[in-house]
Amino acid sequence: QVQLVESGGGLVQPGGSLRLSCAASRSIFINSPYTMGWFRQAPGKQRELVAIVISGGTTNYADSVKGRFTISRDNAKNTVYLEMNSLKPEDTAVYYCNLRVVGGDYWGQGTQVTVSS
Repeated sequence: QVQLVESGGGLVQPGGSLRLSCAASRSIFINSPYTMGWFRQAPGKQRELVAIVISGGTTNYADSVKGRFTISRDNAKNTVYLEMNSLKPEDTAVYYCNLRVVGGDYWGQGTQVTVSS
C-alpha cells in the first residue's frame, strides 16, 4: 500500500504561480515501472489529466497547460512536483496526485487550487 500526501494548493491571482508537491510513502521510483502525476477536477466537470511523468522520464501534459506547467520528480524524496505558472481562472480545480504501478492505482486526497482576483 502507498499513501500520497499532497501540498501546495491555495488561492492565487491570475498570472500567478503555485507549486504542488506529492510525496509517496515509500520508494517507488526504482523498483518498478510507474506513472505518477496530477489530475484535476473542476465543479461539474470530469476529472482530467494535467501532467504525468513515466518511469523512464517521459512527461505528458494536457494541451491546456503546455508551456505553463512543469512536472518534475525527486527520486531521493519519492516526490513529484507540479510547477504552475501563468495561472488562469480556468485552472481552478481540486488537483489530485496519482500513482500507478503494477498491481496498484493510488490517489491523494486532493488539494484545492483557486485562481481568482
